[in-house]
Amino acid sequence: MRLKIMPQKKSLSVLQTPLILFLCQVMSALEVPLDLVQPPTITRQSPKDYIIDPRENIEIQCEAKGKPPPSFSWTRNGTHFDIDKDPLVKMLPNSGTLVISITIEGKAETYEGVYQCTARNERGAAISNNIVIRPSRSPLWTKEKLEQITILKGQSLVLPCRPPLGLPPPIIFWMDNSFQRLPQSERVSQGLNGDLYFSNVLPEDTREDYICYARFNHTQTIQQKQPISVKVHSMDELNDTITANLSDSEFYGAKSYIERPPKLLTPEGRTSHKEELRENVLSLECIAEGLPTPSINWTKEDGELPINRTFYKNFKKTLNIIHVSEADSGKYKCTARNSLGFVEHTISVTVKAAPYWITAPRNLVLSPGEDGTLICRANGNPKPNISWLINGVPIEMAPDDPSRKIDGDTILFSDVQESSSAVYQCNASNEYGYLLANAFVNVLAEPPRILTEVDLRYQVITDRPAMLDCAFFGSPIPTIEWFKGTKGSVLQENTYVFHDNGTLEIPVAQKESADTYTCVVRNKLGMAKNDVHLEVKDPTRIIKQPEYKIVQRGGRVSFECTVKHDPTLIATLTWLKDYGELPNDGRFSIDNDHLVIMNISDEDDATYTCVANTSLDIVSASAMLRVVDRPNPPFDLELTSFLERSVQLSWIPGEENNSPITEFIIEYEDAFHEPGIWHHQTDVPGIQTTAELKLSPYVKYSFRVIAVNSIGRSLPSEASEYYMTKAAEPEENPTAVEGIGSEPDNLVITWQPLKGFDSNGPGLQYKVSWRQKDGDDEWTSVVVANVSKYIVSGTPTFVPYLVKVQALNNVGFAPEPGIIIGHSGEDLPMVAPSNVRVNVVNSTLAEVHWEPVPPKSIRGHLKGYRIYYWKVKNSSKRNRRHVEKKILTFNGNKTHGMLPGLEPFSHYTLNVRVVNGKGEGPASVDQVFNTPEGVPGAPLFLKIVNPTLDSLTLEWDPPSHPNGILTAYTLKFQPINSTHELGPLVDLKIPANMTSLILRNLSYSTRYKFYFYAQTAAGTGSPITEEAVTTVDEGKMAMASRQVDIATQGWFIGLMCAVALLILILLIVCFIRRNKGGKYPVKEKEDAHADPEIQPMKEDDGTFGEYRFPSELNDQKGSDAEDHKPLKKGSRTPSDRTVKKEDSDDSLVDYGEGVNGQFNEDGSFIGQYSGKKEKEPAEGNESSEAPSPVNAMNSFV
Repeated sequence: MRLKIMPQKKSLSVLQTPLILFLCQVMSALEVPLDLVQPPTITRQSPKDYIIDPRENIEIQCEAKGKPPPSFSWTRNGTHFDIDKDPLVKMLPNSGTLVISITIEGKAETYEGVYQCTARNERGAAISNNIVIRPSRSPLWTKEKLEQITILKGQSLVLPCRPPLGLPPPIIFWMDNSFQRLPQSERVSQGLNGDLYFSNVLPEDTREDYICYARFNHTQTIQQKQPISVKVHSMDELNDTITANLSDSEFYGAKSYIERPPKLLTPEGRTSHKEELRENVLSLECIAEGLPTPSINWTKEDGELPINRTFYKNFKKTLNIIHVSEADSGKYKCTARNSLGFVEHTISVTVKAAPYWITAPRNLVLSPGEDGTLICRANGNPKPNISWLINGVPIEMAPDDPSRKIDGDTILFSDVQESSSAVYQCNASNEYGYLLANAFVNVLAEPPRILTEVDLRYQVITDRPAMLDCAFFGSPIPTIEWFKGTKGSVLQENTYVFHDNGTLEIPVAQKESADTYTCVVRNKLGMAKNDVHLEVKDPTRIIKQPEYKIVQRGGRVSFECTVKHDPTLIATLTWLKDYGELPNDGRFSIDNDHLVIMNISDEDDATYTCVANTSLDIVSASAMLRVVDRPNPPFDLELTSFLERSVQLSWIPGEENNSPITEFIIEYEDAFHEPGIWHHQTDVPGIQTTAELKLSPYVKYSFRVIAVNSIGRSLPSEASEYYMTKAAEPEENPTAVEGIGSEPDNLVITWQPLKGFDSNGPGLQYKVSWRQKDGDDEWTSVVVANVSKYIVSGTPTFVPYLVKVQALNNVGFAPEPGIIIGHSGEDLPMVAPSNVRVNVVNSTLAEVHWEPVPPKSIRGHLKGYRIYYWKVKNSSKRNRRHVEKKILTFNGNKTHGMLPGLEPFSHYTLNVRVVNGKGEGPASVDQVFNTPEGVPGAPLFLKIVNPTLDSLTLEWDPPSHPNGILTAYTLKFQPINSTHELGPLVDLKIPANMTSLILRNLSYSTRYKFYFYAQTAAGTGSPITEEAVTTVDEGKMAMASRQVDIATQGWFIGLMCAVALLILILLIVCFIRRNKGGKYPVKEKEDAHADPEIQPMKEDDGTFGEYRFPSELNDQKGSDAEDHKPLKKGSRTPSDRTVKKEDSDDSLVDYGEGVNGQFNEDGSFIGQYSGKKEKEPAEGNESSEAPSPVNAMNSFV
């Protein structure tokens, strides 16, 4: 059994026939086996128009088949060609092909003529086409003397080619002496006749070697015309002497160089006619002259140009329409247009047609007594004549045959016999050509036979068509039936397609289609059958296709292609580049289903395809690799249009490297003032290649261009040539002009000098002018160079001056400069503020008022007022210590300010001074004031010692900041149960002179939480908190020990270990939460019931200044005198249960403007000054703050 791979075929049309397929009698689908008698059939012949190479032997082909094998004969020019009489001519064995040996002797021209071959046997004769033999010719150009063509610039010119007539016609092209093709353009182009057309000439068209070449492809020879010399002159080149010696006739035309509208050089006139044959290429041409160079456009009257068959050549001067048909006849209009006008030409096109087949006659096999038909139908323009021949003889001259009847292009046969066998020829001809077809009628009586190999095995892919062959022959023509399986029924055509050559088509093969199929053919003489076998395979699929990649040059890329295929088939995976083989390059590697390319270069920019194929199918997937990079630098920079203040720069962009250029950056170098330093000039869009650049005077310019795309910037181009602009007066004056005195008797004038680029010329200087603002003095001026400062001495103290600075150079002055107001030097203020008053607002805040000093006494720019204040002593006399003076500065012309952060119950002294740019004035008279009592701070510590079964001992120290006279202590405490719920709150008042207390009648083994406060006449201070646990009842513990001792039991020991481990984990979690600021559930409720006494202070109208220490005023720069820390919310209990309150001085860092404070423009403080205090304990059964992990450990029983 032989395997046959199922080729992919398109579905053929379904025959609408009954179940039993009766095939038509036309034998296009039947091939007569060569072992059966049959008339001759021509299988190969030479072309009708046979152009031969005269240097080689002539071979005229004629091959035929038949049974018996046919014999061959030839005619030449209509008469018998006796090959035996010519020793140079011989016929190949078993063939009709003639070989004429002319390489040694003989000439090709001797054998020119019309040849026809006849193949004959006992059943008939077949004839070939008329074969016209012509030797190719490549004649030389005739010798001619060509004069130089002299022509004026702008005129039109036609250089004639006029090649010699050859066979076949030569291919024409123009080259120079170096065999380089002459460049062609919209202005210069070659016509269809080979002439070279110039719409207008330019000086660069001058040359001496315009050479027309003719290439004869058949003989592989090239002939050339004598060179033509062209000299183009402009009118400026012709002086009076030359003009006097030359007549108009010595120029190619008489018109001078002027612009003019278009005029057609070819074709001439306004209309012309063109005739073309069907299926050829229709070529229409319009070439025009004019200045500017005209452009050509094509249209078709009353119709559109066929989109898919229309092509333009020669810069749209030639219109080509391929596969032309009668529908393409009509009028075509070409329009030549320039800015001065247009010209039109209409070409009427007629499409003729040599004969072409509609129905060509086909071989006819009949059995004795059957009927049949030969049809010969052709069309053309004009309509062809149809004539019949039989065995090469006109049918009118053949003997009559009662079984044959001729009806125009049809021959009808009825009741044929073996003697009716013959070869019929149909000839369709008109003035443009002919068609000749052979068709035999073979009368046979043969039983069916199957021509397909026996037991063929077919393989096909699922969902593809399966074509099962069953080629057969028989006469009469047999019927055919197909069966599936060993006991299958006849197949129906609603599922299958039956072809007239016996093939069974399964349009969409499925897995269930796999089986054995049997074809059975029958006629009246017998029957034959054959089995074929079908296997259906899974398709090959690419389940992971390569993807489009964009990679920068020098990078790496990987394409993936994953394939799935039928397991019984072998799949191969191949990678292609641009549908060809991959380069033999080590940078390309294939790893399983990946293609990897390393070190990517521009040559790798391509389409990569993975091809997966088996013996049955092939699939592919492609992806493009786009290699990108920064652009190449622009080149060929050129400066043109030189003006005093501008120049035009043009350049040629470098390679974009597959990423469009978005912009160009133009930079310049000033080689005169800053050589080697490049500055930005301007940016232009990426589509622009020229730029008009504005220039400054007295600069030696050089330019470079940088291209930019999405990847980045190119390297800079080569620098352009230098261009030096002329000097001019300065256009700008110095900036940043100031007049500020450094001493009480001077005025220092400073300015920002011009850069060399802005000097606009040599000898850059500055004219400095000044005068008093409120005086009648004239301007005083001085001219200086190479400086940016001038000092005016002997001025009054702090007097306003008008100042201006003007630039000038050797060419002239800059425009009149602007005037600024400056002041001579400042001196210290002379007068102290008066009527200083202090109003104490509360225990930490006081308001100060003063009268401003007279403006003239300030002798400078008023910076503000500065308050010095310090604490003299502590009214409680508990803590005497020296306090450093503090300072608050109030900017501007203020008359009052607020002093925040004062200590309660303290004695303060202050004075006020005015401040200008030079320093402070004298101090005012000292003012003394006292602050009232305030709420105290938290007690210094709280310790709980000597816990017993029902008592706890509390010890404490007074607050470090009592802020007044202590009047009492307040103790609040409450129990905490095992679920951290709070019990009833107990409130006790304790005398101020006590420092310890024993609490009795407490519950045993109970945790208590304590809140401890200090009090003054101003109120209650912030609390300090602590927790403690009473001890366990030892009697109950002893009673428990007399119970059954389970502590020695193993299960109890294990349980206790697990409990201990769990408690340890919980303690660690609590410790972590405590460090992160975690709260007991009751904490939220405590926050909701805060102590009303502990509220932030609010000032209705407080004004604060900046806070400084005196040591900071030397350099007028503020910084914190010490590291101020924020107040803490509470304290943590150390291992000895002692709580210490850290010392915390009141800090002004949050209020002073001079250091880090924030104030409004009027000096009022932004925010509030208050201490942060512990919340009051909550009443009732509420949750409380979680116990300290240390306390929890110490209290674990």
